[in-house]
Parts: sequence; structure tokens; C-alpha cells
Amino acid sequence: MNILVYGIGAMGSIYATLLSKAGNNVYVVDKWQDHIKAIKEKGLKVEGSSGSNIATNLIASDLVPKKTKFNLIIVSTKASGVGRAGFDIKDIINNDTIVLTIQNGLGSSDEIINYIPQSNILLGVADGFGASIIEPGRIHHNSMKLIRIGEFSGGISKRLKLIEAIWTDAGFNVKAYGDINQLIWEKFICNVTFSAPCTVYNCTVGELMKSEQLWRVAIGCTKEAHQIARLKDVPLSFNDPIKYVKEFGKKMPNAKPSMLLDHLSKRKSEIDFINGRVEMMGKELNVETPYNFMMSTIVRKKEENFL
Repeated sequence: MNILVYGIGAMGSIYATLLSKAGNNVYVVDKWQDHIKAIKEKGLKVEGSSGSNIATNLIASDLVPKKTKFNLIIVSTKASGVGRAGFDIKDIINNDTIVLTIQNGLGSSDEIINYIPQSNILLGVADGFGASIIEPGRIHHNSMKLIRIGEFSGGISKRLKLIEAIWTDAGFNVKAYGDINQLIWEKFICNVTFSAPCTVYNCTVGELMKSEQLWRVAIGCTKEAHQIARLKDVPLSFNDPIKYVKEFGKKMPNAKPSMLLDHLSKRKSEIDFINGRVEMMGKELNVETPYNFMMSTIVRKKEENFL
């Protein structure tokens, strides 16, 4: 396949490296000039749970190639960058182009359909998938559990199974699902529980859960997100959201959510697509969401001077 990875941060770098190693022609695009320069000069090195790999045949640029026909475009930016990605790739999309967008939170798919036909889009959810940037051109892969993918409109299609096979061949644990939106919501509720609280209190998932006071705030965020899901008639695989997020957190006690990692690097986070999204939906449904409002407000205040 000809594959374009748009957004070559920690996660996108792993996608690109392993897909390239499996024999695909992989192009990578990002605005981070130092990273692109390092990839061009020395290749992209990934170390950690997926082994030690150096991809030296990636075609790297800060601009989208306009003359190449891509079978698959993976949008792996932060949720706040999805709209820009859609705008940048819209002119290279044809009827057969598959666009797989993988982000945290809710609402990023609403951004991309402003530019890309819904019929081209697959949605992805990464579960227990951690990575961090050591330096330009070098990534540490912390963990890799499961990537769930699905059609925007639901159902299992031939192209969905094809993409599942392509990723599996590259070494990923990937599974196609008929209702990806359910899984996005389930991951969203976990993100809401841990992202902003860990960021505000500067702690790991395990430290958050061990503190009675901090965990009370996190669970407040959980309950509000779950209430919104019920009001929206979102099908969920669980009835007890507290038990669900506890089980999720127990699997990664030493993890620092990506939102906290952003703050430690003085970068703006995806707050508007996670805890801030609960706040927004609460206003739409006339439901009070004080915990998520409080967490979102503090995170936004911290980010006022971030890039």
C-alpha cells in the first residue's frame, strides 16, 4: 500500500515505522521541522515494546504530497489538529482513498467531515497504547495493547477487514468492530476520568486512584460523562462506570495521560475534546457538569502561555 501518516508525533511515528517495516510505501507529514529533518537524515528510530526498529525509507515532508495516490491516509494528530489535517488532504482524496483517523476524546470526527466525505472515513481507538518522544527522530514505545477500528457509519465492510489485515501484518493487535462509536465513548469516559485530574494534580494514574480526595474528583468527572452518554442513548458494554474506569486504571498505574505529558512539555492539550467536551455537551443538554467544568477551567488556565 501507499500510506500517508499525517501527524508524526509519538503515536504516528510508531504507526509509520511498523507499517514501513511490513513493506508498505510510507510517507510522513508533520509541521515539526526538527523531527522531519532528523527522519530524513538518520531515519526514524522506535524503541520499546515493539522492539528496536529504524525506518530509513520513510518519505518525510512538512507538506502533503499532491501527486501521489494513496490507498490509506492515517490522521494521527491531536484532536485539535484534525480539522487542519482534513483541509490539507482534501485535494488528494478520491473515491477509493481510505482515511483512518485515530484520536483521543470526542468531536474530532466532526471536524474532518467538513473536508472529507464521510464515506471515505474509518475511525480508530487506541487502547493501552503509550508512546513518548525522546528527541527528534527517536521515539519510545511504552505499551501496545489493542487498536479498534470501524466504519464511520457502522457495520463490517471488506475495506475494514483489509485495513485490519494490513495493520495485523505490521505487528499491531487490531480488531474491526461493527459499532466503533460505542468503543469511542467507552474510551472517552476513561479519558475524562484520568486526563484532566492527573494533569491538574500532576500525578500518575495510580497516584490518582490511591488518593481518596483526588479520586473523588476523578469519579465526579466519570459520573458526569456517563450521565451524558445515557441521555444520548449511547450503548455501553457496562452498567457500572466506576467499576469500569477502576479496571482500566489498574492496568496502567504508572501511566501519565497524554494531557499531563503535554503540560510537562508546555504544550496545549486536547482538553476541549475530553473533559471540555463533557462541559459542552452538558450545556447543550441543560445538565450541570461541575467537576468537568472545574477541571477544564484549570487546565485551560495553565495553558494560557503554552504553544
